Amino acid sequence: MKVSEKLSILMVASEAAPFAKEGGLGDVVGALPKYLARLGHDVRVVIPRYYSVSREKYGLRLLTGTLVVPMGIIGHMYCGVYEGRLPGSDVQVYFLEHERFFGRPGLYQQDGQGYLDNDNRFVFLSKAALELCKMLDFHPDVVHAHDWHTGVIPALLNTSYLHDRFVGESASLLTLHNMQHQGNFYPGLMEVLGIGWKHFNYLELEKDDQVNLLKGGIYNATLLNTVSEEYAREIQTAEFGWGLEEVVRERAADLSGILNGVDYEEWSPSCDPFIAKKYTARTVKSGKAACKRDLQEQMGLPVRTDVPLFGIVSRMVKQKGTDIIAEAIHRILTMDVQFVMVGNGEPWAHFYFGDITALYPEKFACYIGYSEALAHKVEAGADFFVMPSAFEPCGLNQMYSLAYGTPPIVRATGGLDDSVDNFDETGLTGDGLKFYQHTAQALFDTIGWAAYTFFNNPKGLAALRRNGMAKRFTWEESALKYEELYRLAIRRRRGAEYYRNRFGE
Repeated sequence: MKVSEKLSILMVASEAAPFAKEGGLGDVVGALPKYLARLGHDVRVVIPRYYSVSREKYGLRLLTGTLVVPMGIIGHMYCGVYEGRLPGSDVQVYFLEHERFFGRPGLYQQDGQGYLDNDNRFVFLSKAALELCKMLDFHPDVVHAHDWHTGVIPALLNTSYLHDRFVGESASLLTLHNMQHQGNFYPGLMEVLGIGWKHFNYLELEKDDQVNLLKGGIYNATLLNTVSEEYAREIQTAEFGWGLEEVVRERAADLSGILNGVDYEEWSPSCDPFIAKKYTARTVKSGKAACKRDLQEQMGLPVRTDVPLFGIVSRMVKQKGTDIIAEAIHRILTMDVQFVMVGNGEPWAHFYFGDITALYPEKFACYIGYSEALAHKVEAGADFFVMPSAFEPCGLNQMYSLAYGTPPIVRATGGLDDSVDNFDETGLTGDGLKFYQHTAQALFDTIGWAAYTFFNNPKGLAALRRNGMAKRFTWEESALKYEELYRLAIRRRRGAEYYRNRFGE
């Protein structure tokens, strides 16, 4: 690769694994930059230094100087900047330290309630990331923003930072990880943004007489993408667009879908340090048997090889289908099956599934909370992995399940539909079991299909495992697609002549 072909990329997000993570967004920001760097690009990541991000654990180094952030009517605010690295790479990560906004136990909320100043917190993150370029003497070719938390960045680049000598000519890419969360706030936030009330209109930042940060990002971004091709289609409909479907449709020509990848250095049964016995596709039967026994013991279930064990690792919220699991679980447990559930979320679910554990102690086990080790054990030890999402922009657990030879049971939506091929009992093709209606009955029927396969179709079960383990979703492939988007965005922002002169293409 020629030096002139190297891109300068500023990636700004509210979370990045392993430092701070609540979902798939953190996984993407923690992985994608490493693979872009391997392509030769200069990638810098900016996230907050939340209270939970240990300076000592990650060897963070305080940069000299104080970052000054203009916050409109609030005035100028200040923050320190720490520098670290994404583990296993040389990718620089910059952590913004501002005790008032980020010195808290939670990323977005506490005790189930979103922080009342989330508007100012993430406008601060967005503006500080752009101001940081001056401190670093960094001129990004493209600024990659993620979800509503940094959705205002494209609007800032088109307005108050348009003539900034560091970022004024930067292209922008906005990745939509979840359209349900949009960053809706009171109109007075316009005074903090400081870009002028003329942008508070139905085409840009206004929706239902509120500032909608995601809408402003969709309108202003040079290009848009989502984390699966199917979700890119779905968000143009009323069912999945959450009131912004018309805005997305207007930008449909600038929207694409790129499926997330899997870090197989972390999620592979051949090298997983958390599971009872490592295995490959050749040793999957014995390996999974040992891991199933270990999972049953860990969760306090009877050790039985003669029944199918279904596993879930998920947030307990409606989006993930927790409601239809709750509706179907009593009928599911009338079958000769076992069920393991790991996760936390809405309080009602904690109590409800705790009661199910008490009612069916030999069939159902639940762990409220998140355990990285237990998540790996479920992927390896379960016979089937259940993901009945109402919608799923991408999803990663179904990809992990395929790698572990654990056929996923999924609702055919978003990335679940894109990444899982439905089982064909005649041709022994496919690697998972799909259902289409988001109902408890459809979930029950599909789990029944899986149980039948376990008891009566050993060749089919072996084919499901084999087909799944042969499939790969690599970040290398995804990074190449993002690189292509970045280059297209630069051409859109700067023009074809500039791009030819800069990159010789």
